[in-house]
Amino acid sequence: MRASVLLMLVAWTMGAAACGSGADTVTNDEPLLVAGAADLLPAFTVLGADFEEATGEEVVFNFGSSGQLAQQLIEGAPMDLYASANVTFVDQVLDAGVGDAQTRATYAFGRIAIWSAEEVGAGWATLDDVAADDDIDVIAIANPEHAPYGLAARQALESAGLWESVEPKLVYGENIADTQRLAATGNADVAIVALSLALAADEDGEGTWTLIDEALHETLRQDLLVVAEEPDRADLAADFIDHVNGGEGREVMRRFGFLLPGEQPPEAWEG
Repeated sequence: MRASVLLMLVAWTMGAAACGSGADTVTNDEPLLVAGAADLLPAFTVLGADFEEATGEEVVFNFGSSGQLAQQLIEGAPMDLYASANVTFVDQVLDAGVGDAQTRATYAFGRIAIWSAEEVGAGWATLDDVAADDDIDVIAIANPEHAPYGLAARQALESAGLWESVEPKLVYGENIADTQRLAATGNADVAIVALSLALAADEDGEGTWTLIDEALHETLRQDLLVVAEEPDRADLAADFIDHVNGGEGREVMRRFGFLLPGEQPPEAWEG
């Protein structure tokens, strides 16, 4: 079976609204439900397929903004594992009484990059280069209210002293994958996206990217948490975490630009 990739899976939200607590509606015969921040889409799609092949257990992903996924969890969406793009929303989920705090762990650190579907950014080195380019009329970032990578983009623009000048040019994606889509479809000239998405596009020979100085924004520390209440499902979620953190899983995460705890970034990250 192949991993099922579902962007903003409406059925989960509807089911949660109908069932209240939601988590106990999941049975052992149903697939593992993983709510993942949208920056994880390329890496977790590969990891989900590998996990299914190794275990025979189907994995269904709900990729979206960390904040919106957290709200779904708090409202009772039947998920088994929550992988956020920052720690804040994991805190909110735990404060709401959802999830097992003992399973909380940092699994990766993220980076942001300037990405364009065209070759217009080939000579850029910094955000200042983007702001100074007269050909750039529309810049996409994820909504900073609920998307950690969007918040990091805003922080970077503010730290660079560019926020006021570029704000009139901004359009907002619902999550970081949607933000890249805006640039890929021509609805924005460039986008500030997760490095993981820039590298995934690079593998397909699409677009150009420039890494943004990490000193310009708060660290994108990414935590995950088992949220399944049924013990067997919690164990299955823990097995998936072990897969992500295992040797092959870590290699996949590195491939898509995630810095792993205790490791140094590769030179290839310099774009």
